[in-house]
Amino acid sequence: LKRAQKLGKRAARVGFDWPDTRGVKAKIQEELQEVELAVGARNQEAVEDELGDMLFAVVNLARHLDVDPEKALSGANSKFEQRFRDMEQEIAQKGSSIKDFSLETLDQEWRAAKKRVG
Repeated sequence: LKRAQKLGKRAARVGFDWPDTRGVKAKIQEELQEVELAVGARNQEAVEDELGDMLFAVVNLARHLDVDPEKALSGANSKFEQRFRDMEQEIAQKGSSIKDFSLETLDQEWRAAKKRVG
C-alpha cells in the first residue's frame, strides 16, 4: 500500500492524476468490472492482475481523501478481529460452535457483534 501511495504521489506531482475523487471512483468501478470479467473467465492470473489494479486505484482514492491507507486498513483489520472474536465468544457461550451455524445465522450474529463492539 505504501508503494502504491508513493507512486500515486509521484505521478500527481507531474500532473498525471485525476482532478477529483469522481475520476478515481470511476476507475475503481472500471477495475471492479474487469475483476468480475476475469473471475467469470476463470483466469486466475487476470484476477490477480485486475485486483492489483483495483487496489492501486483504492489507494489513490485514499490519497485524494488525505487518508493513510495503511492506517485505514489496520483499523479495519482490528475492527473485524474484535467483532469476530466477540461473535465467537457469544456463540461459545451458547454452547455451540461457529461451524454449526448457517451463513444466514452468522450474518445475524455478526450484526449483533457490530452493535456490541462498535
